[in-house]
Amino acid sequence: MPFEIVRSDITKIQADAIVNPTDSRFSGSGGADYAIHKAAGPLLRQACEKAGTLHQSEIAVTDGYDLPCRYVFHTMGPIWTGGRKNEAALLRACYLNALLKAGEMGLSSVAFPLISSGTFGFPKDQVLSIATMAIRDYLTVTDGELRVLLCVYDKTAYEISQRLELERFLCFARETRLNLQVPISRRFKGVAMSEMAAPTCHEAMPCEAPQSLNDWLKQQDDTFAVTLLKLIDRKHMTEVQCYKRANVSKKTFWKINNDPKYKPSKPTVLAFAIALELNLQETEDLLRTVGFSLSHSSTFDMIIEFYIRQGIYDIYEINAALYQFDQVCLGC
Repeated sequence: MPFEIVRSDITKIQADAIVNPTDSRFSGSGGADYAIHKAAGPLLRQACEKAGTLHQSEIAVTDGYDLPCRYVFHTMGPIWTGGRKNEAALLRACYLNALLKAGEMGLSSVAFPLISSGTFGFPKDQVLSIATMAIRDYLTVTDGELRVLLCVYDKTAYEISQRLELERFLCFARETRLNLQVPISRRFKGVAMSEMAAPTCHEAMPCEAPQSLNDWLKQQDDTFAVTLLKLIDRKHMTEVQCYKRANVSKKTFWKINNDPKYKPSKPTVLAFAIALELNLQETEDLLRTVGFSLSHSSTFDMIIEFYIRQGIYDIYEINAALYQFDQVCLGC
């Protein structure tokens, strides 16, 4: 998928470039900066000594040396002072400038840490939000196929938005699966709990037996690819807009439309449902074209349902929630 949140040590990431948050002197003195210098070996230190002074949000490029990446992008993020000195805009510029540099160099992948979230003191949850929005904005407006990884070494370092509401929804699902008595007066975001049960199943099969197998097969529904293209047209979107909003690569979209044997995964199907802003029933209908459905027995499915019911279709926010609950992210 074009964008992923991963739980990994950035010095072990296989990517064309990794981003190193440093200071104006490339000192390699703390956090990710220290770890990257240590893993890259002494040649990185020698290259940095020749690079001069690094300015705020600027990108300086060196080789990766002993790291598994080809290049290291060095950038200086802002020091957190409570948000009074334009820190958010400066941090956003670090991410955008690195992405622009990767595009300029024709790279296929780049990995970021949470810049300024260590010794510079920027709150990690805010860094995550700023980073994902910058990455989203870049990937939405560019034509390239850049794969972007955001390395969150400590999964507990941030909290997803609406986490409490999501946990309440998951708790409710567990109660209903256990057939506990839930008073109708208890409500969630204005929706009665009794109305939040699993979606109604597809209409029952006709009672009358079909006359022949051939007649029966004539009633077959559209394939996923045909259904998807119809939905894109109905939503007045272009194909490019759709697969970019779905966090799906151009290669995968081509397979969906040209390879009759290709069956998209459930996360890929749901990624398109989110991109197209489908309601719950429309999402179920799209899933059914490839034999899937949503289940209240699945945390993954419940998280998707939560955001659809909330009318929230930001795939980056949804993927942050899925990551927090150790679930597979949307896209491909």
